[in-house]
Amino acid sequence: MTRGVETWVDREAAGCEFKDERLGRRFCKLLAQVGSDMGQSIPLVCQDWANTKAGYRFFSNERVNEADILWGHFEATRRRATATEGPILILHNATEFSFKREKPDLIGFTGKTAGRTQRGILMHSSLAVTTEGLPFGLAASSSGHTRSSRGRRR
Repeated sequence: MTRGVETWVDREAAGCEFKDERLGRRFCKLLAQVGSDMGQSIPLVCQDWANTKAGYRFFSNERVNEADILWGHFEATRRRATATEGPILILHNATEFSFKREKPDLIGFTGKTAGRTQRGILMHSSLAVTTEGLPFGLAASSSGHTRSSRGRRR
């Protein structure tokens, strides 16, 4: 990143702790690419095959997990929210993604409907906003992304 000037990427990634410094640099580059054209696909924002492949390699890396990626954003959201006067609203949403797979045991159990086992992902997100609707970002749940006694998130 640019020396001496803190960018939004620097602020969002400041709380991230990757197992390897190179993973942190790759994450910052990916975050800047995705942020340059929000909502677009990885191949579109990465613009060439080498960067696209590097992005997919980052997300499939066994040494990178959801907490590593989200922790910095949760910390940045907390900093923005605590620096603001007045009430903060936490908007919650629960979504269920259902998948059919050849090997259903490879994906999570979400429940049973009419005696049939459903497989997929349950997602619950919390968005912190002002009463005027200014978003601060995603908020971490108290039971979700917490630091363990060794400093790593669980």
